[in-house]
Amino acid sequence: MNGLDALMGSSGSSNTRQPDDAQGKSMQDLEQKDFFNLMMTQFQNQDPFEPMDSEKMMGQLTQFTTANGISQLQQSFKDFASEMSQSQALRAGSLVGRNVLAESDTMRLDEGGLSGVARLSENTGSLTVEIHDGAGQKVREIAMGQQDAGDVAFSWDGRNDDGEMMPAGTYEVRARAGSGEDSVAVQTLASAEVQSVSLEGDGQSPRLNLAGVGDVSLDSVRHIQ
Repeated sequence: MNGLDALMGSSGSSNTRQPDDAQGKSMQDLEQKDFFNLMMTQFQNQDPFEPMDSEKMMGQLTQFTTANGISQLQQSFKDFASEMSQSQALRAGSLVGRNVLAESDTMRLDEGGLSGVARLSENTGSLTVEIHDGAGQKVREIAMGQQDAGDVAFSWDGRNDDGEMMPAGTYEVRARAGSGEDSVAVQTLASAEVQSVSLEGDGQSPRLNLAGVGDVSLDSVRHIQ
């Protein structure tokens, strides 16, 4: 006989009967008990005039050991991912009712005003924050002057450039560093309250529903206030 392939029926033919718990299984489907049962069956039924090829047998043993190790490693990763998802869900649930800073250019104006953060990757001689209404019209431009690299907090009291009070609601905030054609867009973080949490499947990050901002990923949260 020529190794376990004969027992599995993958090459050649054999009159040796597979163990009941291994019939119909491929090498990839074998569990450890099945594998050693097949080994013992083959030893017991080998043809003394055509003994098993020890080199091939060792090759199959190595193949099985490698496949079994990969399977165990994959299961370990699945278990780890499951634990991470549960940990993220617990963390996300504890944020309900708290304020966070999350990546967003959408912010809500209420009676307390509107506030957020501009993230500068380098020093700038001029930082400008623009507020746009739902129609895309600019209602306020806030010149913040020279700023060092890092997180720069800003706030808006709700008044437009003419000093008129704007209605409460959702506004778009755009921040730019520099002036004229040399200006570049700057990422903004919105300060908002977490109203609820949605738990995603398939290992995805939980989603947070932020007041006035909407649905964002937990991964986009940069600071818990």
